[in-house]
Amino acid sequence: MYVIGTAGHVDHGKSALIEALTGIHPDRLQEERERGLTIELGFAWMTLPSGREVSIVDVPGHVRFVRHMLAGVGAIDLALFVVAADEGVMPQTREHLEILDLLDVRHAVVALTKVDLAPDEEWRGLVEEELREQLAPTTLGGAPVVRTSAATGEGVDALRAALDEALEGVPEPRDVGRPRFGIDRVFTMQGFGTVVTGTLLDGTLRAGETLEAVPGGPSARIRGLQTHQQQVDEAQPGTRVAINLAGVGTDELHRGQVLAPPGQVGVARTVDAVLRVLPERALRHNLRVTVHLGSAETQGRLRVLGGDEVAAGAEGWCQIQLAPPLAAAPGDLFVVRVSDRTLAGGRVLAVNTPRHRRADPAAIERLRALAEGSSDEAVLAALERIEPATLAELARHADDDGDALAGSVEALVERGDVMTLHGAEPRYLSAAGAARLRTRAQRALEAYERDHPLRRVMSGEELRARLGLDARALDAVLPALAPAVVAAAGGARRGEWSPQPTAAQRRAAEEAIATLAAGGVSPPRIEIDAELAAFLEDRGEIVDCGDGVMLAATAFEEVSRTVVALIEAQGSATLAQLRDAIGTNRRATQAMLERLDRDGVTRRRGDERVLARNPA
Repeated sequence: MYVIGTAGHVDHGKSALIEALTGIHPDRLQEERERGLTIELGFAWMTLPSGREVSIVDVPGHVRFVRHMLAGVGAIDLALFVVAADEGVMPQTREHLEILDLLDVRHAVVALTKVDLAPDEEWRGLVEEELREQLAPTTLGGAPVVRTSAATGEGVDALRAALDEALEGVPEPRDVGRPRFGIDRVFTMQGFGTVVTGTLLDGTLRAGETLEAVPGGPSARIRGLQTHQQQVDEAQPGTRVAINLAGVGTDELHRGQVLAPPGQVGVARTVDAVLRVLPERALRHNLRVTVHLGSAETQGRLRVLGGDEVAAGAEGWCQIQLAPPLAAAPGDLFVVRVSDRTLAGGRVLAVNTPRHRRADPAAIERLRALAEGSSDEAVLAALERIEPATLAELARHADDDGDALAGSVEALVERGDVMTLHGAEPRYLSAAGAARLRTRAQRALEAYERDHPLRRVMSGEELRARLGLDARALDAVLPALAPAVVAAAGGARRGEWSPQPTAAQRRAAEEAIATLAAGGVSPPRIEIDAELAAFLEDRGEIVDCGDGVMLAATAFEEVSRTVVALIEAQGSATLAQLRDAIGTNRRATQAMLERLDRDGVTRRRGDERVLARNPA
């Protein structure tokens, strides 16, 4: 199945032509029907003479609704370009043509509508000649022109045949096993609940699957799927689909979000892209722009790389900071507008890359390699979006898979752009990603040192959270961050970090150690700062058993020996027996035993303690 999208100037008969072709009037709103003006996206479908089913997206032609038009043509296979024979080429004819050209729409049929209203054959010939001249330098150059009239039915059958023939040359929608569905309409249907419509790309969807809305949306289960008002169990890529979602309200979803299996589509806050600028419309550095990608629209700040502008009619490299972010992936095409004027089109090369130095030749060369389709560079860009990643995880985000993907990763490792992180399953991390993680880890540790100047180690759990990694990934990554960041017991520290107590803290520490040493196994409670106590325990000078019970390290070793000896002799021991053996009170004994439990020396069994491990 394929998707056809209309384009053309307002009042040139797009909606009427769709109704003549399909028997379905695409205008959904009462206001549209009353005014005879398409405001929102409309939808229809038909079966062509070959038996091929097609979906049709009808777009508004008025200049005020170009943003709606852009939301409809972002995922079409073929354009039905409409020009009225009585008026000829008009302003929105040109802008819609520019947009289709920028979006690289290469398959089209042109309908010269309202031929019954044209003055004569000579006029119709002049209009068609001008139209072909406008199409010639664009991706629609050479498209067949069919003269039609929705009012009389002239040319409607010929138009169906021309659409059928043009689709013969359109590649089949690709299925790479990574479905994504751009929402272009959200509504409630009585008896069903929340329904969204859009075009499904890159994979199949099945009833019962869970999807997440990106960016910022909830997860929801697919209750049902429809294509052309027919219930289906599975939706195929390249089809217009209505999805009935369970467990989510219409206020939680909106046009421009992408539905996909959880974790499969990322949120793009920046995109690196190659831009093609329209004639007479240069793009300068730092320009605020509106970005239209798929059914989404957002604002962006344009950073031109390698110069101060992309000249009119030229191509250039850029990084666009998006706010709010949107769902995007390498290869996606988009349109850039400023003040309701179309200026350029682009192709996403990478997402969420670090801020480039604008004059950095290495960054520009990398973008050039991505634009030229370098498989290794594409894999590297995919890795940088999700790293550190296993080969299986990378396969879900890169176009390559199997042997090709493994070969690209091996080549990247050999040239030093990617490193292998060893563990239960190898993970991969780009050299640039390692540098970024190293910097972030150092900053996190420096902040931790300022807050806790006497602590030598930041816990692995806290560092993991600061870096946004899972526990296994952190264990794999830490060796790659050395020597600036090194693993330590229970966490990590900066390689050069050593806590330095103040003179007052040193005096307090000496007094505490002396008091605890003098108290032996029955030390008094002492007033000591928690940070200082943790520092002394980290140095191995005291042991904090909890409940205010602290011992000198030598005294705690004596307690441990006493406990182990008694349990070895008896097989087990009660709290009272151990209290008597240690020679202290019940409260202190309880705290000491709980510390030995935490250390893995003993464990509780009912009212007794037994050894948890072989003391040897």
